[in-house]
Amino acid sequence: MNGILTRLNSLPAWARWMLYAALGVFVLTVVQSFSDTNRLTLTPTSREMVRWAVPVLLAGLGGLFSERAGIVNIGLEGMMILGMWFGAWGALQFGPWIGLLVGIAGGAVGGLLHALATITFGVDQIISGVAINILAPGATRFLSQEVWGSPTQSPRIDGIGDWDVPFLAGGSIFGWESPDILLTITQAELWFISDMSGLLRGLLRGTSLLSILAIALVPISAWILWKTRFGLRLRICGERPQAGEAQGINIYLYQYAAVVISGAFAGLGGVVISSPELSGQFLEGNSGGRGFIGLAAVIFGNWRPFGILGAALLYGYVFGLDLKDLDGTASHAFLLVNTIALSAVAVWAFTKQRTTDGVLAAVLAAGAFIWWLLSESVPSWWSNILPFVVVLLVLVFFAQRLRVPANVGQTYRRGST
Repeated sequence: MNGILTRLNSLPAWARWMLYAALGVFVLTVVQSFSDTNRLTLTPTSREMVRWAVPVLLAGLGGLFSERAGIVNIGLEGMMILGMWFGAWGALQFGPWIGLLVGIAGGAVGGLLHALATITFGVDQIISGVAINILAPGATRFLSQEVWGSPTQSPRIDGIGDWDVPFLAGGSIFGWESPDILLTITQAELWFISDMSGLLRGLLRGTSLLSILAIALVPISAWILWKTRFGLRLRICGERPQAGEAQGINIYLYQYAAVVISGAFAGLGGVVISSPELSGQFLEGNSGGRGFIGLAAVIFGNWRPFGILGAALLYGYVFGLDLKDLDGTASHAFLLVNTIALSAVAVWAFTKQRTTDGVLAAVLAAGAFIWWLLSESVPSWWSNILPFVVVLLVLVFFAQRLRVPANVGQTYRRGST
């Protein structure tokens, strides 16, 4: 077991995540072979997964930049709300592309307020974040009433469009409709291969340009943080700011930049929520706690961009599956997926001599399996809370393997030791 894990860790990050994805699809295929549903690997399921994952991904990337610089950003939810409102206002006034920029700026202003409070004035980072989460809904409610005559919603707005990948997902080239290779493979009903192509097609057909931008920001963020001088200095702020100061680095400047970037990412997530990709207008309360889920994704992803992407997609998959699961059969089948996943966690925990975690995972796996055996569907309340349960379980079992930035949450003062 340890030898397999060692070989996996020696692979590049992109190869590991592709292997994990293939293994996940294999498990879904096996489960469908014993269930009365095929929704686990349908194209609409993966399309919904991306739609719901993107705001969480962007909030998570925002939290990553902030915490890598040593500043906890609980205020991501409020910054996302600011992005929702200003993105909708900008789109209505100037069009969707300008609205995109205005929404990003709205979130960045929230980040600037958090930076001013925590970095300059030394306010407790948690208190400052909570204050922004309280301020943002009140401010946007007032602005909505003044601008649109309704405190809770805006008029409908236009989106920036979507894209079908030519040849793979039937996209058009200068008006010519190209072949849809993945659809052909999916319709061939080849075990596992068709399931893989069906899920992949959902990622490549009807994909919002905002989603493409968000996913592209993952490798860009990784490159900035680990391959550039700016990223190195930013990470020093969250690890050993006094050592950075001794090297002549302006710690305040880099922390300010990180927190403003954090707010900009959250604002972009808010733009996605207000866009036709999800709601098509500003709606009060429509952020739905995604800023907090983004923070959980940062922890799940071990403060790494691709890990955050994996956490967001996991959340989005479960949420998207729930939306398409009108009779509860797909969520019932997912109980068997939970059983397999928890059993694997139990084996892993026992090999690491983490007996308590192993026993807990084994008990939960047995409970999920018994529930699957004794029922034919699951109640709607379980489908509603399942995304949050999955996130919670991941944090419970994998929190001990995390590498938290050493100085995160600590107030830095120039000249301190």
